[in-house]
Amino acid sequence: MRAAVLGSPIAHSLSPSLHRAAYEGMGLHDWRYEAIECDEAGLPGLIGGLGPEWAGLSLTMPLKRAVLPLLDTVSELALRVGGANTVVFSAGARHGDNTDVHGIVQALTEAGVAPPRAATILGGGATAASALAALHEMGLDEATLVVRDRARAGETAEVAERLGTALTVQTFDKLDIVLDVDLVVSTLPAGAADGLADLVAGVPALFDVVYAPWPTRLAAAVAARGGTTIGGFPMLLHQAVRQVEMMTGRTDVPVEAMRAAGKAAIVSRAAPES
Repeated sequence: MRAAVLGSPIAHSLSPSLHRAAYEGMGLHDWRYEAIECDEAGLPGLIGGLGPEWAGLSLTMPLKRAVLPLLDTVSELALRVGGANTVVFSAGARHGDNTDVHGIVQALTEAGVAPPRAATILGGGATAASALAALHEMGLDEATLVVRDRARAGETAEVAERLGTALTVQTFDKLDIVLDVDLVVSTLPAGAADGLADLVAGVPALFDVVYAPWPTRLAAAVAARGGTTIGGFPMLLHQAVRQVEMMTGRTDVPVEAMRAAGKAAIVSRAAPES
């Protein structure tokens, strides 16, 4: 059987390391997992050309929303979030789902973060929408979204409406007034939140979706003040665990072997070339 992760750019993806470690630990020696460079324009043709040997696909940016019209069925969660990061092929049909939400919930739970009474999310893209859904799943019924331009909050605001979550939108110049919260979630790219470190340093808990380099300046500032910090790797790990379960139909997924393989891949990439 075959599976792959699609996206553009895709060379940085940890998914091959995670999924291959799972296959090895599960004795699925005839399964293959690869990374395929694919943009939105190429997605319909690629999916349409896959044969019966394909079990599923992992999707990263910019494909999570673009894939929805190409699917036969879509989970209620993926519809609410407005994006699918997982496609499972079964009986000739394409089923889309979202495991990012599960990954975020598991990452926070694993770190001992209690369901927050209030949270602020930095950034307004697809990951922010998944974070909002994860917090909703943990019991949060209102949140604050911080963006550079209010116009960038539209899609996430629609997600909040579908979830039934009250959403307040604020801009980064007013960040200091929305930090009296239990949890800050940063969905900003690596380096983009560095200048916010001093402002955010005093929050009780930070979930930063960046996994390398780690700790980010934001995470280091929070940790220095005694706060709990969670990086993006646990989210990637647990969303991949759920994908393996869905694609293989098995629940005996070797989580710790996947964790070790993912961490080894991160260390290997950070090591200087000799």
